[in-house]
Amino acid sequence: MAKPSLAELRAALTASETCADDQAWSMPTSYYTDPDLLALERERLFGAEWICLGRADELPNPGDFITFQLCDEPLIAIRGDDGKIRVLSNVCRHRGSIIAKGSGHALRLVCPYHHWSYDRSGTLAAAPRMEPHKGFDQKSCRLPEFACEKWHGFVFTNLSANPPALGPRLQGLDALIRNYHMEEMATRYVVEEVWPVNWKCFIENFMEAYHLSPLHKTTLHPMNPTKLCTHIPAGDAYFGYNAGFSPDLPRSYKGHPDLTDAEATNCVMLAVPPGLVSGCSGDYSSFICIQPEAVDRVRVKMGLMFYGPTWAQKDVDYAVDLFHQYMAEDKEVLTAMMRGLNSRHYNRGPLAQADYEGAALDLARYYSRRMSVP
Repeated sequence: MAKPSLAELRAALTASETCADDQAWSMPTSYYTDPDLLALERERLFGAEWICLGRADELPNPGDFITFQLCDEPLIAIRGDDGKIRVLSNVCRHRGSIIAKGSGHALRLVCPYHHWSYDRSGTLAAAPRMEPHKGFDQKSCRLPEFACEKWHGFVFTNLSANPPALGPRLQGLDALIRNYHMEEMATRYVVEEVWPVNWKCFIENFMEAYHLSPLHKTTLHPMNPTKLCTHIPAGDAYFGYNAGFSPDLPRSYKGHPDLTDAEATNCVMLAVPPGLVSGCSGDYSSFICIQPEAVDRVRVKMGLMFYGPTWAQKDVDYAVDLFHQYMAEDKEVLTAMMRGLNSRHYNRGPLAQADYEGAALDLARYYSRRMSVP
C-alpha cells in the first residue's frame, strides 16, 4: 500500500498533467523530501535519460578526459585518436578499481592499483604479468562503452543499452537556439559545487523568472527583470523561458552574425531534464550539469562559455564574479527553503502565471510522464 505522502504526490502529478497554466499549484513536500523517491529517480530518470557530462571543448585533443559519477556508475569521457568522444566505464576490468580522477590528458588510461592500461578507445593495452593465465583473453577485454551524443557543443550520455537518439527529441529547442551557435562558444570557466538542496528545487529555481527581480535586485534584475520574461511552450524532453534584456542596460552585441536583433537582446533559459540547465545568450552563456547525491544534496558542474576570440580576461573574470554573486543568492534561499519544505506546516501554494513560474509546472509534467510513483 502506498504511503500517504506518495499517494498525495501521485494525485498532484496526475492533476498537473491536465490543469490549466493559471490553475497550477506547487508540489507536495514528498516531491522534494521523500528519500524513497531518489532510488526511483536514479533508475527511471538519471539511469535511463540522456544526461549531460559537460562541454565537448573540455576535451579538445586526443587523450583529454573528464570523469563523472552518474548514479552508481563511475564514467570517463575521453577523446580518442580518431577524434571521437567516447564515454567509458571508469572501472578497471581486473578488480574494480577506479581508473582516473578529475580531468586531464592520458596516452593510456592506467589503473593505479595494478597498472592495467587501456588505450583511448577503451581496449585493454597491457595487463602486467597476466600472460600465464590460461582462461583470460587480453585481446577481447575492454572497458564497457555507453551511448554518447553531442548537441550544440554539449556531451550527453545514456546508461541504457539502446536508447533512442537525443537529437530528434530536441528539435523544437533547436529552432530557438540555432542562431546562437553554442557549439562555437569556448568554455572559459568550470567549477563543481555541492548544494544542500533537492535537485528538483535547483532546476525549478534556475528555470523560473518570478524571483529574478525580488531576489536578484542588484545582480540579475537590472539585466533580466521578471517583467520581460516569457514562457516557452514545453516539448516532451525540454522546457524553458525567454529572459529579455533590459533596454535601459548597455548590451554587448558580441555574438554570431546569424543572430536577429530580437535574439541578440534575449537569453533563452533552457532545461533538458533531468541533468542540464543553461542560459543561452549571444555573447556568453552558462550551463549547469546536475547530479543528485541524496534527497537533500545535489552536485552541480557549472560553467561559462563565450562567443568569439576577443574576450579580455578581465571581462571573463567580471562575468564569472557576477555568476557567483547571483548563484550565491540562490544557494542561500534554497538552503533555507529545504528547511521549510520539511516543516509540517508546509502546504502547496499557487504558481504564478506561466511566464514567471511555468517551468515548475513543466518539470512536474515531465516528471509525471517519466515516473510511475508507487
